[in-house]
Amino acid sequence: MEPSAHSDDPHLVDRVGWLRAAVMGANDGIVSVASLIVGVAAADPSPRAVLIAGAAGLAAGAMSMAAGEYVSVSSQADLENADIARERQALLDDPAGEEAELAEIYVARGLSEATARQVARELTESDALGAHVRDELGLTEEQAAQPLLAAFASAVTFSAFAAIPLVAAMLAPAAVLIPVVVIVTLIALTGLGALGAVAGGASIGPAALRVVVWGGLAMAVTAAVGRLFGVAV
Repeated sequence: MEPSAHSDDPHLVDRVGWLRAAVMGANDGIVSVASLIVGVAAADPSPRAVLIAGAAGLAAGAMSMAAGEYVSVSSQADLENADIARERQALLDDPAGEEAELAEIYVARGLSEATARQVARELTESDALGAHVRDELGLTEEQAAQPLLAAFASAVTFSAFAAIPLVAAMLAPAAVLIPVVVIVTLIALTGLGALGAVAGGASIGPAALRVVVWGGLAMAVTAAVGRLFGVAV
């Protein structure tokens, strides 16, 4: 990893690889399992049916999220590696042309032509491939695709947050199971939105609002389907 020019003030974009997967896993864990529980409870309020559905949703969802993230991010990694391989071959086939291309990139970014040529020459002599990967392809080590990390972060956060509505369903009296799960889920979604905003350096209000609105909508639709058809969805 290259040394940071701001080691005392790290850029939050370095977190994008795992943060996206973690937030997606956590949000999907709460919303999908809570919606499943509410939908089943609307169709068949027996505690046994609700808990089986919730536990099955947690297990299946965690594995699905992990597999989905791994496959998706692996595809991204394959594309990145293919582009890097093409750059490596281009440097072997036409080093002078690639150096000139690098200089053109720096001119487009505001350097004078002479300075851009000098920078391109020095970077080429130091690490030609690294310069092209970073400045032509826009790839950095911090933001490179990491399939295993994405899969792990997604599965762990899915399981942890999916457990929230499941535990609420286990503890709630059968007569008020749906409102208890809904309230606990909306509170958890508010906290998740705020947590994601803090981790990403964004505004807390909009981040919390969007996850609450979409989570509430998901539960409402699933409850309506469960009550209408009398089946678990």
